[in-house]
Amino acid sequence: MPSYLPLDLQMALNSSDPTAVLRLSQQAQLFLQSHPAQQPSFPFSILAAPETPELWTNYEQLLLACLRTGDDEAARQCLERLSKRFGPANERVMALKGVYDEALAQDQAALQDILAGYDDVLKENPVNVPILKRRIALLRSMSRSADAISALVGFLDAFPTDAEAWCELSDLYQTQGMSSQAIFCLEEALLVVPNAWNLHARLGEIEYISSGSSDNQESTLLLANSVRRFCRSIELCDDYLRGYYGLKLSTSRLSERLSAKANAQSKNDDSLPTQETIVQLQALSTRKLREIVQSRSADVKSWERNQSELIAAQELLDRGDK
Repeated sequence: MPSYLPLDLQMALNSSDPTAVLRLSQQAQLFLQSHPAQQPSFPFSILAAPETPELWTNYEQLLLACLRTGDDEAARQCLERLSKRFGPANERVMALKGVYDEALAQDQAALQDILAGYDDVLKENPVNVPILKRRIALLRSMSRSADAISALVGFLDAFPTDAEAWCELSDLYQTQGMSSQAIFCLEEALLVVPNAWNLHARLGEIEYISSGSSDNQESTLLLANSVRRFCRSIELCDDYLRGYYGLKLSTSRLSERLSAKANAQSKNDDSLPTQETIVQLQALSTRKLREIVQSRSADVKSWERNQSELIAAQELLDRGDK
């Protein structure tokens, strides 16, 4: 057996599809048996398969997949092998052990003990980034959003170029109804990764939601910005379903508002797209959505990975056809 897993299984952990994660975890025992924990000594070691970075990445992926599917024993074996190879003091291994302990915690008291353990580690090494992130994730899972936000703000003061942290902070702010702060955080993330089409689309979503149902100038400008964000996302990724979905929604709402106003001030406002542009963008988003839904629905693996998004897109198209 090769020292790597198929690409579709490697990507399973990035998917919200439980079936994909289950399929990955089911390979754990075969993988563990094919890679014995005790490596042969010299001279037999020269006959063994060479160690590669992908091997240890696979151990991490299997560890996380097994924890998600309840295979605690296989997860423990993966963790033990990683710890044996890199040492328990390795920062990444410490964070993975934290994930393992959190998954097995039975109650809030156990989680509180794990949090105290993170605090002890950080007293010795305040810049242990994996543990800092693990602590923030644990605070959020314990519904301590204010503490998680405070910890993230402190983290970003020290590591302002961490795009992942900016996205996490944005999501936390959005869950608290603080849309302007959420938008600011995503804008900061895009300064770090300007070509991340998914972040442009996410920013467009927040601006679309924030525009609400009010019909004032500020809300309309926010909606126009949402349209621009979705346009940028599909410019960077031509077959990005989420981008076209958002573009169709945002242009429909903006068209309604501009049609309702239909005054000279709106027509001459350079900050707003023209009705002609909006109509063209609506037609583009409808056509591309229909193409993407048809092609991906016909592919079994694509349907399994994107089922919920494809169903939502088809419902949006059906509403537009009525």
